[in-house]
Amino acid sequence: MKLLLDQNLPPRLCFLLADLFPGSVHVRDIAMSAASDEEIWEFAKTNDYIIVSKDSDFQARSLLYGSPPKSIWLRVGNCDVKTIEHLLRRHSATICTFAQDRVSSHMMIP
Repeated sequence: MKLLLDQNLPPRLCFLLADLFPGSVHVRDIAMSAASDEEIWEFAKTNDYIIVSKDSDFQARSLLYGSPPKSIWLRVGNCDVKTIEHLLRRHSATICTFAQDRVSSHMMIP
C-alpha cells in the first residue's frame, strides 16, 4: 500500500515511513505541488495510492465519489514531523485494514 502525501504534510515523511509504506510519495516529489485536488485525485486513482492530507477536501471528495482512491484525513493541527510519523505508525494496522476494505473510501485519524 502506497501513500500519496498532500502538500500540507512534510515531504520527509515518505523516507521516515518507508519501512511501513514503501513506494509512498509526496506531491512535491512527483511535480504536483501546485496541482489541483482533482489532479491529485486522478493521479492517486490511476496509480493506486491512498491520499493522506490534513485538509478535509479529499474526505469530502471520497464521500461524493467513493473510491478509488481512498483518502485519510489527519485531523491534527500544526505539529512537528515526529508527531505525524508516530500518529501514522500507531495507526498503521488500521490503515492496512482500511486499504483492503472494499467498502470504505475514507478514514479519519484521530
